[in-house]
Amino acid sequence: MIIYKVSERGQISIPAAARRKLGIKPKSKVEVEIGKQEIIIRPLRTIGEVKGIFRKYAKGKEQDWESVRAKTERKVAQEAAHD
Repeated sequence: MIIYKVSERGQISIPAAARRKLGIKPKSKVEVEIGKQEIIIRPLRTIGEVKGIFRKYAKGKEQDWESVRAKTERKVAQEAAHD
């Protein structure tokens, strides 16, 4: 654990190693969740960062959007069940 001092403006810096590990780059967006005694910071991914995530489910097949969406949802659900 590393202890940081909060600046006069209420700011802290995210350590470089944590930014690299989580893929947080300049101008990245993060979600801040406030608990009872903690603050959780999670990186948010943009559409551009995840644009190819579903490509493997379509594999070049020409299908209508509803078919691709339904197949993708089934595959994602199957993979999530195995994690």
